[in-house]
Amino acid sequence: MQTNFLSQQFNAGFLAENSTACPANATICDGTSCVLPEDNFNQTLSVVLSTVLTIMLALVMFSMGCNVEIKNFLGHIKRPWGIFVGFLCQFGIMPLTAFLLSLAFDILPIQAVVVLIMGCCPGGTASNVIAYWVDGDMDLSISMTTCSTLIAMGMMPLCLFIYTKMWTDADAIVLPYNSIGLSLVALVVPVSVGIFVNHKWPSKAKIILKVGSIMGAVLIVLIAVVGGILYKGSWVITPKLWIIGTIFPAAGYTLGFFLARVAGLSWNRCRTVSLETGMQNTQLCSTIVQLSFTPEQLELMFTFPLIYSIFQLLFALLILGGYRLYRRHHIKTKTDAEKTAQTEDSKSGAKINGGFVSDEMK
Repeated sequence: MQTNFLSQQFNAGFLAENSTACPANATICDGTSCVLPEDNFNQTLSVVLSTVLTIMLALVMFSMGCNVEIKNFLGHIKRPWGIFVGFLCQFGIMPLTAFLLSLAFDILPIQAVVVLIMGCCPGGTASNVIAYWVDGDMDLSISMTTCSTLIAMGMMPLCLFIYTKMWTDADAIVLPYNSIGLSLVALVVPVSVGIFVNHKWPSKAKIILKVGSIMGAVLIVLIAVVGGILYKGSWVITPKLWIIGTIFPAAGYTLGFFLARVAGLSWNRCRTVSLETGMQNTQLCSTIVQLSFTPEQLELMFTFPLIYSIFQLLFALLILGGYRLYRRHHIKTKTDAEKTAQTEDSKSGAKINGGFVSDEMK
């Protein structure tokens, strides 16, 4: 009798494990994919990892601030030609690109909305780390990230109102102003401390910067891995979203660089604007999506922010690798005369933009 009972239990467990049906606690089930409620273990793990990642991010932004000079930073704020170009890219190019991609691929309205939310988000802090590795203008990068996060409080509702009218009511989208505010504080405070350290102890700031840049590279990869591990949704989504998630960041990088060059910015600022345009705050997008839609709607598009995050990182690494190869080759083949000419050009070129006047064309 006991043997039969154990056999029945084993068979039931085997069938349950090999069945295509979703578990009983699934909030959504269509036979091929499920969305499960977060268990206690994942909730605890999420809190611990979020705390660790927040501390690491603050340290990384502190180290990035150690590469910023007060004079140059204030110069960008007072005469914001570079910031203005970045603003056009961030809240002009990206929402319009999201809108055109949604129309071109004829995706579902709810999917078009999440693509547009991604396009309307401000730049992410990962762009500051990559900008450092590609010899970008760190003063411009930090000021662009700060200003885009601050301006997002007004520009995100406006852009969503303009572009989502044909698909949904913009009032249905909940903007987490507290999260945007926290992102701003988490950026401004450690960067400000880093700027002060660089001003008072420049030699120590260089050491901190080297350590922080390596930590930043590790942090970017770690965030991507953690996002994949903790994600509790279905990866079975339409291939169209995968394609858009691939094209969108690539278009952001390319169009941002092109507009910056047309605006007359120098090469290092073009690279900076390109990265600030293509690298979005995907964590903010995920928060907005979770607050705004039902579990049934989330199944159709919740994976998109993670897809975008993966491809924006891949393309950023390709840009970094390409630049490093070019730089190595350029330094090896450059003659002494060319080096001297470049030094003279850098001395004569304006380090700080003179108001709404374009940079030197090289």
